[in-house]
Amino acid sequence: MADRTPAAETTSSDSVDAIAQAWLRERPGTPVDSIGVITRIWRIGKLLEEDRRQTMIRLGMDSATLDLLSTLRRSGPPYQLSPSELGKQALVSAGAISQRVARAERAGYVRRGRSTADGRGVYVELTETGHTEVERTVDDLLRHEETLLSALTPAQRTQLAGLLRILLANVTLPETASGS
Repeated sequence: MADRTPAAETTSSDSVDAIAQAWLRERPGTPVDSIGVITRIWRIGKLLEEDRRQTMIRLGMDSATLDLLSTLRRSGPPYQLSPSELGKQALVSAGAISQRVARAERAGYVRRGRSTADGRGVYVELTETGHTEVERTVDDLLRHEETLLSALTPAQRTQLAGLLRILLANVTLPETASGS
């Protein structure tokens, strides 16, 4: 097993380096620099996705519901947002938010209400049960995810977060046919 101490740095080649080297061997001149970054991010993403899935099963919560509850919890008192604001923050469609809200409402985690300003606007509010559940789940999840980063020093974490912030801000995907 690899050394997972915070000071450990890898200087040896890995399977991603082998992919880039194979492309260069088979097609000299192929631009392979992106493989070292993109392929590693993609592979880490797959591993983290599976780890999150397993962790959420262990915690008895699904990721979509946690996302909804977390968005409401982070909004601050009175822990309520409109469905459109929830969708915007969660980066999902109105239909997906509607399904998430319905599922969380059945579980007693949220309730829907009407705006007192005009009676027409709808909001989604975190219930006391939802508040308790999101606190428990987030605490357990974040403690677990801290262990996943244990190979990095605090300075490395800060540097990586900064680099990923730059990359994320500059990666754009083509719009879908519906424009959403």
